[in-house]
Amino acid sequence: MSFSLAAGGSTTRASIPGTNTANPAAPGNQRTTRPIVTGTSVIGIKYAGGVMLAADTLASYGSMAKYKNANRLVSINPKTLIGGGGEYSDFQALTTLLRKAALEDRCTADSLYEEDGSEECAREVWNYIRAVMYNRRNKMNPLWNDVVVAGFAQDKDGSTGEPFLGLVDKIGTAYGDDVLATGFGSYLALPILREKYRGDLEEGEARALLEDCMRVLFYRDCRASNRIQIAKVTKEEGVLISDPYELDTSWDSASFVTPKGEIEGDGGW
Repeated sequence: MSFSLAAGGSTTRASIPGTNTANPAAPGNQRTTRPIVTGTSVIGIKYAGGVMLAADTLASYGSMAKYKNANRLVSINPKTLIGGGGEYSDFQALTTLLRKAALEDRCTADSLYEEDGSEECAREVWNYIRAVMYNRRNKMNPLWNDVVVAGFAQDKDGSTGEPFLGLVDKIGTAYGDDVLATGFGSYLALPILREKYRGDLEEGEARALLEDCMRVLFYRDCRASNRIQIAKVTKEEGVLISDPYELDTSWDSASFVTPKGEIEGDGGW
């Protein structure tokens, strides 16, 4: 399968042999030089019985909160969930590629009526994304995304194995852990997750912990929103993604109320 994708972001035209560079409409190679419409942090955690991800629904056009209903948690198949930060159109292109691969796997299975045997497990999707990202990086035209993959690994006998949580960045670096975060979440949310994580967390505890982290990110990351989605993957129910909802927030903290520098009218909160 080809890894070639035509995605968004700011592009530049590079001259190639046989083209007329004096003509702006002449064909050329397009390269993404910087992301334009971006999403911020995605955070993930393993808990007893599954894996859970959280992300807000804001896509920013530079410093402007442009799109407030951008879904960045996507189900690839009944066993696998991904969340993406970075250039939103690149994430859409990657999602399209993964769904195309999942459809091809389904259509070329031994039976179209198989319930469990034809979908890729989360680890296979994670490895495929790593190959795609590294391929695009080597072409000097990366997909500007950090992608978190959640689901279950597959045992050698084909049965569903242990919960899996992995991350792939835009240059193809890939790793897994019990707690993961992208963007500002790797600075602000990951220390909270590591401090409070336990292997026997219940679903409600994991959800509350993710909501606390998303609330901190809303306070401290100017590209974040308090309108979030939470998604989970379990063996029994597969992938479930919540409708967007708003977190309760409080701005009574002294650091928010007290004018900066103790000077009235200086532009502080």
